[in-house]
Amino acid sequence: MDNTWDCGSHSPGSNPGRGIIISVIIMLNANTYVTSQKGIGGTIRNQYEDFYVEEIPEITPEGEGPNVYVWIEKLGRTTLDVVLDIARDLHISRKRMGFAGMKDKKAITRQWICIANMDSEEQFKQVENLDIYKTDFLKVVRGRKKLRMGQLKGNKFKILIKDLDDIEKSAEIANDVLGELEIKGVPNYFGWQRFGKPRTITHLVGEALVENDLEKAVGRYIGNPTEDEGEDNQKARQAYDDGNLEEALTLMGKGMRYEKMMIKELIRDSKKGELTDQSYMNALHALPKPLQRMFVHAYQSYLFNEAVSNRVAMGIDKYVEGDIIIDNEENIVRDKTPKQYQELITDFKADPTCPLYGTKVPFAGGEVGIMEENILKNYNLTKEDFKVPKMPRLGSHGLRRAMRFQVWDAKATPQEEGVLCEFSINKGSYATAVLREIMKKDVI
Repeated sequence: MDNTWDCGSHSPGSNPGRGIIISVIIMLNANTYVTSQKGIGGTIRNQYEDFYVEEIPEITPEGEGPNVYVWIEKLGRTTLDVVLDIARDLHISRKRMGFAGMKDKKAITRQWICIANMDSEEQFKQVENLDIYKTDFLKVVRGRKKLRMGQLKGNKFKILIKDLDDIEKSAEIANDVLGELEIKGVPNYFGWQRFGKPRTITHLVGEALVENDLEKAVGRYIGNPTEDEGEDNQKARQAYDDGNLEEALTLMGKGMRYEKMMIKELIRDSKKGELTDQSYMNALHALPKPLQRMFVHAYQSYLFNEAVSNRVAMGIDKYVEGDIIIDNEENIVRDKTPKQYQELITDFKADPTCPLYGTKVPFAGGEVGIMEENILKNYNLTKEDFKVPKMPRLGSHGLRRAMRFQVWDAKATPQEEGVLCEFSINKGSYATAVLREIMKKDVI
């Protein structure tokens, strides 16, 4: 079976024709470290319990109101999976479900889920009595406001690094690295969760959407079998690639929930005649909206990581002439002297930025801006490509995003099986970017 990918445009030095297993090694585009210590190596996620994440909420429920908040602890499940299960068991639309951020699948995670408009006591009891797979309801509380994406301050992590040669020495090195990162900041790379593992295709679907090719976007999501999956899933994807939609649906296993949503739309349309752009659009619209939006976001993230790699090499905690600087509320800071900008950066009151490329994102000035423009040129892209005219709701204006993030309350302690790293970081940032500096290896 041929498992190679047509990944479209590629950065210099990539290896586009060798298949997904080779491609994912470089796909993060995270190429620069900011700490000089030798990495401790090791492994994470040997079991899900080794990786703990707890949301630091921006708002907490008051105890009264029309909405029901659930403080959940989940294991080995995505946030979306839990949300869909709750909506299914309550027989309500998933659109009534809210959460502040997507949490790791391969972890123990705690976060708030909000169910809107559950006014009666009977409905409250229904929520309390739910039994969701691998999910515990630690608190069920009423709240006045609905919970929306992004309404969190950050996340606390406790992560055990195992398979180390010298645990005591590794803990010392980890503390040195964490101490340096608390002063400098951490490169704000998007982690593997943004792109998907083991099937790393989210950004490739986004690339196809930016190319305005809906058939390719759907094909990259449903088809293209890889050896990382079970045999039945591979056969299902191959059946799709061969044009056998009914057979593909029959072969799809439990883990292909979203593929089933899409292919059912395609089968329905195929009975009316040949599949069209509208058919592929319908298939994409069958997915939950947060997932639809993830595709172009993932491609933007892929390009952003390359820009961060290049900008970090110029100095992660240094102001470079031409930088666009944002404060902690993500407002652009203007009309400061280079010395004033540097003071703000040193105090973590502001950060240099890199572009999440889109139709209206401004470029920096000077050598930073030249670097940012060259990335688009290397991928044969322009800002206009991010309009996604066939599905404009999935297009993006783009924005400037901090190229580093702050880490605090950081420490590493030796344990019997490895080194336990504890730290808190800003919302939207990835713990794997911290671990990558400690371990000096690509971290999944």
